[in-house]
Amino acid sequence: MSLSIKSKNQKQNLHTGTVQVWEKNDLGISGKTTNGYFSITVYNHDTFRVQISQDGSFQQNPYSVVSKPSETDFKIESTETFISISTELIEARVNMDPFHIKYFDKNGQVINEDDESFSVSWLGTEVTNYKKVQKDEKFIGLGEKTGNLNRAGRAYTNWNTDYFAYGTGDDPLYLSIPFYIGIHHKVAYGIYFDNTHKSVFNFGASNNRFIYYAADDGDMDYYFIHNQSVEKIIEAYTHLTGRMEMPPMWALGFQQCRYSYYPDTEVLNLARTFREKDMPADVIYLDIHHMEKYKVFTFDNEKFNDPKAMISRLKEKGFKVVVIMDPGIKTEKGYLPYEEGLQKDLFVKYPDGEIYEGQVWPGWCAFPDFTKEETRTWWGEKMKFYKDAGVDGYWTDMNEPASWGQFTPNLINFHYEGEEVSHRKARNIYGMQMAKAAKEGSEFQSPDSRPFVLTRSGFAGVQRYAAAWTGDNVSSEEHMLAGIRLVNSLGLSGVSFAGYDVGGFAGEATKSLFARWMSIAAFSPFYRAHSMINSNDSEPWSFGEEVEEISKNYMKLRYQLLPTLYSNFYKSSQTGLPIAKSLAIDYPFDQYIYAELFQNEYLFCESLLIAPIESTRQIAKVYLPEGDWYYFYNDQKFTGNQIVYVDTPLSYLPVFAKAGSLLAMQSPIPHTESQHDGVLRLHVYNGNGITSYVHYEDDGTSNAYKKTGFFKREIIWDSNKQEICFGAVYGEFKSKFDKIQLYIHGISADQISINGSQINAETENLAFLGRLTEFDPLPDHFHPYFEIENISSFKIEHYFDGFTVKI
Repeated sequence: MSLSIKSKNQKQNLHTGTVQVWEKNDLGISGKTTNGYFSITVYNHDTFRVQISQDGSFQQNPYSVVSKPSETDFKIESTETFISISTELIEARVNMDPFHIKYFDKNGQVINEDDESFSVSWLGTEVTNYKKVQKDEKFIGLGEKTGNLNRAGRAYTNWNTDYFAYGTGDDPLYLSIPFYIGIHHKVAYGIYFDNTHKSVFNFGASNNRFIYYAADDGDMDYYFIHNQSVEKIIEAYTHLTGRMEMPPMWALGFQQCRYSYYPDTEVLNLARTFREKDMPADVIYLDIHHMEKYKVFTFDNEKFNDPKAMISRLKEKGFKVVVIMDPGIKTEKGYLPYEEGLQKDLFVKYPDGEIYEGQVWPGWCAFPDFTKEETRTWWGEKMKFYKDAGVDGYWTDMNEPASWGQFTPNLINFHYEGEEVSHRKARNIYGMQMAKAAKEGSEFQSPDSRPFVLTRSGFAGVQRYAAAWTGDNVSSEEHMLAGIRLVNSLGLSGVSFAGYDVGGFAGEATKSLFARWMSIAAFSPFYRAHSMINSNDSEPWSFGEEVEEISKNYMKLRYQLLPTLYSNFYKSSQTGLPIAKSLAIDYPFDQYIYAELFQNEYLFCESLLIAPIESTRQIAKVYLPEGDWYYFYNDQKFTGNQIVYVDTPLSYLPVFAKAGSLLAMQSPIPHTESQHDGVLRLHVYNGNGITSYVHYEDDGTSNAYKKTGFFKREIIWDSNKQEICFGAVYGEFKSKFDKIQLYIHGISADQISINGSQINAETENLAFLGRLTEFDPLPDHFHPYFEIENISSFKIEHYFDGFTVKI
């Protein structure tokens, strides 16, 4: 087919045209078309980069992609009609007339292809890539987007937006990640559109011809990823955009926030109540009322007359303190941050050089230009104010950037690392660069401690700097479930450390809603309760004794699961894979997981299937995918690929352990820095085949883990041999556990083996674990276990001494 779309149609839509010349280079090919220029770079065997522009120079996003192309074997073949570039996994076939690309897997199956007539086109400055839809194709990801797990039939906008009390189907929200995964015919692929302008992803809304992604301006610059699993695609995407570093251990504990806790006596009373009620918690937040007239880098002297002393007393009780930091700097003479920002030329400006001002909490404010390195450095220096007070973490809010009126003028200028661009190009990246400034500032102020930054706004790659939460949600059953999908979608998009405001920020949670939300959120990467001003108290004890007891039990269970959770955070830091894992990752071709009734289900730490259910339901309809599953509370075994019905009283969230999985637990503790009893409780759920768990520890606070300051060991369970093997220890950190209690679930045989030595499971050398309290969500029947001493030096020889296996 020749490109015959001419005259008036081409005035409306300018197609890339026909390939006129092309050449091979060290990394791929480049060439010129009738109406543009193109470059295709082989990043590695599973990732290609496609760049298309109208003027021959390719624009760059200096913020998101942190990896470089690797040396990769690839082949180029050409005919009169197409150019083929192929690696061991992908073939990209560039058709010359008209220019459009088809992608094939190693078996020659079409993975993805451009619409031939439109391919990459321009409407004025808007650039679009139109794609054919494969039969029954599903689309997942795009980060913080509401709606269904499967995005088909909807369109989404990437334009970071402050959206108080957003609806469960509203878009856009606070954070933009232009990366999605397509799934069809037993193959999957990912596309990351690396353009920071406002963009739209249309997955078949209002048309039945194509899907497309478009940006208001800039180049068509996308990365095409294909590998043999969704997991591998996410790993490849996070190889491009980076992965989180290990957070401090305390950031995995329960965190309590309110807009706002004040004065200091209320904050201290809050901490005291957690401890008196034996409810584990690690973090208390100070929202905007801690500041003097909402001015960042200040404390209100009346509400907090000695913040350093208050924070010191909180630390004595095992609490860390996180403070909010908004970007708006009050334009007030004598206010040092404003005066310094003016003097150093650090604020966003109009094209004529006048400082841009917008109204936020302090009134009229100037906004630091975080796309400028000098600004980020200055912000980090100003954070000494909080460091000196003893603050541990930083919460970057209102960083879309938000302002009253919600309509920032597009003509204002940003530095953009020296390019000088308008708000149109800089807005989506602004929050991420504020998070970067906060992380680097924390590292500068406390070089021996790991930073913790929480951000509301961000862009692709934000996981390198901060955890994310889903903004100003609402106290409703619908929002509770929508938040789960948002967090799971963020996990599909590289942001592993994410969560939502438990109980809802806006509105009033009912007793049952709060109890259910607390139980679900115990299985969320980020676990924080938060509520707004002029609402009822919403601490875990504020809803009566039953809700308090349910909350306490799930909070304690969260802390008992910390060995597994921390080990999975380590895995995520290495692979980019989420901790809260949508079933679409492991079971992408199972049609049931996309059904509205089951799309909220997810795997937590690989081992536990969580089936969220409204607090108003007494019976849950749960879909169990392929494999065998154990009901967590009584070990009842279910075969997968079926729907089961489970009673769901308020104290029992439906949770199933995956057959073959290993789950590490510890004794209950009041906060993460308190001492457990030294016993690692290792639960093994019998299944089929060989499975493994990598147990990981470090000191939880410093950066020594980046060298040799860690303890790592692979533990392998062979269900066929009924044998558990403890691998070699790596790292120089001494394990905090000196004994293992080994719990075996679902084995009917009377013997197991440990590293090749047979152990009789029905000898007198058994101990038992029963229920702890009336509301305890742990299994209500007995489990046999073995104890293994000296985990750090565990080798192969064994002998019994009582019910302890000594090494």
